[in-house]
Amino acid sequence: MTMSFVLRFSKDERTGVRPHVEAPCCLLSIVKRPGVLVLLCGVAALISGSLSVAAAELDQPRPRIRDLGIVIGSYPTGPLNAITDVAGVKVGHQTLIRGEGALKPGEGPVRTGVTVVIPRDDVWHQKVPAGFFVLNGTGEMTGLSWVAESGFLEYPIALTNTLNIPRVANGVMSWMIQRYPEIGITDDTLTPVVAECDDSRLNDSQGRHVSEQDVIAALDGATSGPVQEGTVGAGTGMVSYGFKGGIGTSSRQLSDKEGGYTVGVLVNANHGRRPELLVNGVPVGKLYEQPVQTSEALVPGQSEGSIIIVIATDAPLDSRQLTRLAKRAALGLARTGSTARHGSGDFMLAFSTANIIPHYPKEPTYRSIHLADTHLNPLITATVEATEEAILNALTMATSVTGRDGRTIEALDIVRLTTVLSVSRRD
Repeated sequence: MTMSFVLRFSKDERTGVRPHVEAPCCLLSIVKRPGVLVLLCGVAALISGSLSVAAAELDQPRPRIRDLGIVIGSYPTGPLNAITDVAGVKVGHQTLIRGEGALKPGEGPVRTGVTVVIPRDDVWHQKVPAGFFVLNGTGEMTGLSWVAESGFLEYPIALTNTLNIPRVANGVMSWMIQRYPEIGITDDTLTPVVAECDDSRLNDSQGRHVSEQDVIAALDGATSGPVQEGTVGAGTGMVSYGFKGGIGTSSRQLSDKEGGYTVGVLVNANHGRRPELLVNGVPVGKLYEQPVQTSEALVPGQSEGSIIIVIATDAPLDSRQLTRLAKRAALGLARTGSTARHGSGDFMLAFSTANIIPHYPKEPTYRSIHLADTHLNPLITATVEATEEAILNALTMATSVTGRDGRTIEALDIVRLTTVLSVSRRD
């Protein structure tokens, strides 16, 4: 009897998408016969054993850090606890997983993708104030010179792997030109913001498998709802603190007295060494007692990994103040154990949706509101907390992945994590 299994995606209240394996009708009919139930279980185990770790774990729900009763900081989260709690912000992913076995440069295995953040609809004509901070510059986020010069952002932000930057930039430009056909003719040109992390520990990086069409699909599919996390989009091949890393997000909501503003953070976590990992102040990395992985056994010339942090807020901040928030995200990164080693690329970009910077204003002046620096402290704290939690969500939501050359990067074991935290609390 020939059996086939289909990977389907259905809605999940928390993540927006819940993958599961769907059995064919012949197997569903067998289930109704108790006499062959044991046989079916054995066949299922055999089939699951032949799947890659990435596929096998897709059906296992992973928790966010708060699902484990771990509360980071003091400010409450927004309804989704995601960057999309900032009204108008959209996130989209395109995930590429195919092939297995030995690396064939240019062919596979493929464990990569692209993630996009759209600050607001029609951001080309209604630009958002923006600022950035580079903690350690062994990496790239394109377009920052124009952000520094202008103080605003006028297109989506794209995250991907290192060697795919040019193709992803092409995808962003093609998407923008489709919507604004006068770009480069009677309108301005554009310099897209594309940020990278190196996923070559799991992925055929030389293949540059993310196409323009993948980028356009991610942008077209971007939504303002729940955000998928972990092994998805740009985070598909990422490793963080010796565990499977990837995409994580979180948000914070200020009280009405403090302005009622929202801060949302999205990260692509591909940084850190296992002994450094801190979870809510507990040295989980040192207490985890896992064998040293290939991802930790770095040699001179090997990357220390990177992290990209995107911060959104609806507070009325200018470019200078957003740069200050971007700097504070580095403190949230440090709270998870990172020391921004030589060889690490740590880039933070912040934007505000509160004001509109017009594209070609007819009048020589335009109005905007501006939060006083003396009222900035709650936003600073919120940024630090949301960054810390977003990184931890990336770790707890990621699934184990087997990639090039049969190399497996295991996900953080949730049972072991909760045991370590429980013992630490008793001590």
